[in-house]
Amino acid sequence: QVQVVESGGGLVQAGASLRLSCAASGRILSIIRMGWHRQAPGKQRELVALITSGGSTNYADSVKGRFTISRDNAKNTVYLQMNSLKPEDTAVYYCALAAVSPIFNYWGQGTQVTVSS
Repeated sequence: QVQVVESGGGLVQAGASLRLSCAASGRILSIIRMGWHRQAPGKQRELVALITSGGSTNYADSVKGRFTISRDNAKNTVYLQMNSLKPEDTAVYYCALAAVSPIFNYWGQGTQVTVSS
């Protein structure tokens, strides 16, 4: 019933910007939090940013000051604005949401972000 779809990834040069979108659909009664994760080859998946139902946000230290997570409640959509991209930001970015519990139960398929030097 619940689907999560990411979009907006691509190939860019260092210093460029990208905006990722994540649209959730289905019978969603309440979203506790939505978050962006990323996984680079050979590395563990990490939480990049999250936003709660109350609007509070948290970021990984590696992206603070460069990435901004936001939401549009009317559209059940969350965004990740990524500025000053670095090669180390290269990864598959996944969107996930937590409903009825704090656990991220619903995940998208991911969108590739590649940053060249």
